[in-house]
Amino acid sequence: MTARLGRWSLARQVLVLQILVVAITVAGATFLGFLRTRQLLDDEAARTSKAVAISLADAPTVLDALDDPDPSAVLQPYAERVRTEAGLDFITIMNTEGRRYTHPNPRQIGGHFLGTTAPALAGRTFTETYTGTLGPSVRAVTPVRDATGRVVALVSAGITVAKISAEMRGQLGSAVLTGLLGLAAGIAGAYLVGARLRRQTHGLGPAELSRMYEYHNAILHAVREGLLLVDRDGRLTLANDGARDLLGLPEDAEGRHVGDLGLSPSLAEMLGSGESRSDEIHLTGERVLVASAAVVRSGARSLGTVVTLRDHTELQALAGQLDAERGFAESLRSAAHEAANRLHTVVALVELGRTDEAVEFATAELRAAQRLTDRVVGSIREPVLAALLLGKSAAAAERGVDLVISPDSELDDVALDARDLVTIVGNLIDNAIDAAVQGTVQGAVRGTPPARVRVHLRAEDGTFLIRVADSGPGIDPGVVRDVFRRGWSTKGDGRGLGLAMAGQAARRLGGDIEVCAGEGIGGQGAVFTVRLPLPRQSDGPDGPDVLDVPDVPDVPDVPRRADGLGRAAADVPGGGPGRAEVRP
Repeated sequence: MTARLGRWSLARQVLVLQILVVAITVAGATFLGFLRTRQLLDDEAARTSKAVAISLADAPTVLDALDDPDPSAVLQPYAERVRTEAGLDFITIMNTEGRRYTHPNPRQIGGHFLGTTAPALAGRTFTETYTGTLGPSVRAVTPVRDATGRVVALVSAGITVAKISAEMRGQLGSAVLTGLLGLAAGIAGAYLVGARLRRQTHGLGPAELSRMYEYHNAILHAVREGLLLVDRDGRLTLANDGARDLLGLPEDAEGRHVGDLGLSPSLAEMLGSGESRSDEIHLTGERVLVASAAVVRSGARSLGTVVTLRDHTELQALAGQLDAERGFAESLRSAAHEAANRLHTVVALVELGRTDEAVEFATAELRAAQRLTDRVVGSIREPVLAALLLGKSAAAAERGVDLVISPDSELDDVALDARDLVTIVGNLIDNAIDAAVQGTVQGAVRGTPPARVRVHLRAEDGTFLIRVADSGPGIDPGVVRDVFRRGWSTKGDGRGLGLAMAGQAARRLGGDIEVCAGEGIGGQGAVFTVRLPLPRQSDGPDGPDVLDVPDVPDVPDVPRRADGLGRAAADVPGGGPGRAEVRP
């Protein structure tokens, strides 16, 4: 039996339990009602009998008839008339010895009264249930007093138990009918509740539900990816350990609206949109996340959204480093291609007998190539950044952009994460090259100077300064504050990740990044400045050092100070709408 019950669905077990509870409740209520009704009927019979008996005892007719030689001749018809009108089963008037003067059965007149009379002879009215000539009855016995107060007779009035039971049986039918109606209503309600529960639990039994919960809980804690459930009102209903770690959610995150969780605006908008999304990249304080969302529906009704999060921080960093290596390889490929062209030229000049021109041409090209390499390697002794700059120089040359390393750039090996440095410098240079090319295209008719990008790298006084200026069209002052937001770009859809990642990497290293519009090379374009604190033991006895950062040629002077946290900040003359900075 237990095994069979275990195979029942939860809805069926609840239905059977509810029916049993309703049936027991209705049966118990009906039985208690029956007992209460019986008690009420007995009490009502006692009150009626007592009232009638007292009324007869006080009647002058009874007292006068007791003085007659034959009291029954007067009292019998009188008592029967009152009995019929009052609806009683008997009224017995007797002398103090218990001899009857009246009785519903005339043959019992003169007989001895069956019942208790002592309390009445003592002058007290009382009620009792006693078995007499008519069977068990509820009766009242009261004394009849003369003018002097002496008890001269007794009056007993009562209703048989059989009559009370008959009345009880008449009411029992309606009580049972009411109970059955209540039972039917309870069963119907239990069935509706069971049907709803069956739909919600999909007909599963308790063991299956328990097993599903255990699997569900184990999966949530086992997967490394973040998993979020958001209802259709935009409230977070569930977040696994992975999601809490990736997003830094507070303990009380579940139940709160996604807009109140301190998430980035783009990610909060995605979570609360209620739309399906696929592989969107979002930036948090220190991570690059790939998010996908799927709408969960029940029929045509939306139940909410399931969101998965994957951490691509390491992958994006490695991709940036790979891009630097690829750029370096591209520069070697370009150099090899150009070397082949120059070699053919030298061979041709030799074949034409112009050896002097061949030697001059070859040595000039070697000097130009060597100057670039010597300049980068001599001033930038950080190997990763040196390789990146050589690769970007070749890439810029292929696009007609002159990438210049400022003369006062000086950088040894810095103890900063190489991948973050590649992310920052690489994205800033790429953005500057694109801007310079765009400026050349837009200003071709006006005779704009050649496209140029100037890079300044220097480590001094505990701060690593990165400054990239371009000769592009610049940035609209009205959108300067948006340049580090994911998705912002002047180059169309599908772009706008590089500067956002550069800002994120700068914050991750404890630095800041700012942009000045209209202050680039030749008084146009833009200047991006990054200041990163270098690892050091302490700031010294007098507090944070004041930084004296050399200026980049062709870039307006920028006064600098050290903020209260030992980070470099900048006050750009004429700042405000044309200046924005990102701090950790």
